[in-house]
Amino acid sequence: MNSPIPLITNFNTREQTRYLSLLRQSLPNEKIVDGATLSDSEKPKCELAIVANPDKNALASYTSLKWVHSLWAGIEGLLRDTANSGLKIVRLIDPTLAEVMSESVLTWTLFLHRNMHIYAKQQSDRNWQSIAHCLAKNRTVGVLGLGELGKSSALRLADNGFKVLGWSRTQQSIANIGCLSGESGLNTLLKQSHIIICLLPLTKETFHLLNADRLSMPAQSSTLINFSRGAVVDTQALISALNKDKLAYAVLDVFEQEPLPPSSELWMHPKVTVLPHISAPTLPESACEIVAKNIRAYRQDGTLPSYVDITKGY
Repeated sequence: MNSPIPLITNFNTREQTRYLSLLRQSLPNEKIVDGATLSDSEKPKCELAIVANPDKNALASYTSLKWVHSLWAGIEGLLRDTANSGLKIVRLIDPTLAEVMSESVLTWTLFLHRNMHIYAKQQSDRNWQSIAHCLAKNRTVGVLGLGELGKSSALRLADNGFKVLGWSRTQQSIANIGCLSGESGLNTLLKQSHIIICLLPLTKETFHLLNADRLSMPAQSSTLINFSRGAVVDTQALISALNKDKLAYAVLDVFEQEPLPPSSELWMHPKVTVLPHISAPTLPESACEIVAKNIRAYRQDGTLPSYVDITKGY
């Protein structure tokens, strides 16, 4: 009999119950349990766990864990809390999540491309004025990050007629995407893009990657969409760039502190749209089936799914 697989999360009772039900349906031969119900003597018997933003010390009692499967694509908090533990972390790679993200990217790119942010301001000012239209083929969109989410989003933008540049840590080759890498590639993308979309993971290298210097590189009419992690962008540098007209507008779905505090000036900034981290929500049914598939494969031959390279952070 396999050891129980605990579900260790920060979910509310309703969410926890839903995920337990879905996982049990997908893994009928496993004993999926709420981690909170296991005794201290039972926890060391578990060799794998399913997690979603567990509390910092939640895994400490699971001394025999070989690996954990995250229900989220973002795992920087988990990496930080398990540093030096040797624990293998498997992040969620869900094609459905990539599709949902690419839909959000296209939606908000079109919002900026068709000047909806300007028309909203004009409405509040009772200003009836049209803006000259720019064809998508004449609008350059730069995508920072060409992982699963970034690649899917870049291709969707290209399919809709935009000229797309993409930047990644290592050089890539993607049809219809101008792929760049390295410091010079990043600078090129920032200088040439009318709309900049951030889809990078948060690592030591990407923390405040978009700082004051880099936010001064785009043209004054350029706009920013951040759908990755809040700390990839230096918030104060961004606010300064917007206030000084170095950037025209920002659509932000992620923040350095979440939920965004009521005191944050981003809420009422005239050049910012605030979204509550909804650009690519995890879909429980799809996520649980992917987790189940990976666990079934592991039980069959003991092979771990592809796990995070802790030196890279993804």
